[in-house]
Amino acid sequence: MTAPTTMTFFERFEKDILSGVKTITIRDESENNYAPGSTVKVSTLESGREFCSLRIVSVEPVLFSELNDFHAQQENMTLEELKSVIQDIYPGISELYVVSYEMVL
Repeated sequence: MTAPTTMTFFERFEKDILSGVKTITIRDESENNYAPGSTVKVSTLESGREFCSLRIVSVEPVLFSELNDFHAQQENMTLEELKSVIQDIYPGISELYVVSYEMVL
């Protein structure tokens, strides 16, 4: 399977990504095939507006029950907020993937 070359985020996360305070995204199995070392174009989910490029650092499996304060810090939110956001997007999910990235300038 070919690694994706694009990634979308909700608009509300754009500022945190561009400022470098959000350095991971947590996705479900359908988005676990990003290739470390590859670069992806990033756009908003709502409008498709491209706003940056990110280099994928790693893709690691994690269980919802194993999410911790470090994950929350990398997402620039509290652990409670993080778990709530994930449950809103992926109701009832237990297996997730942490996609680490860095901004490409």
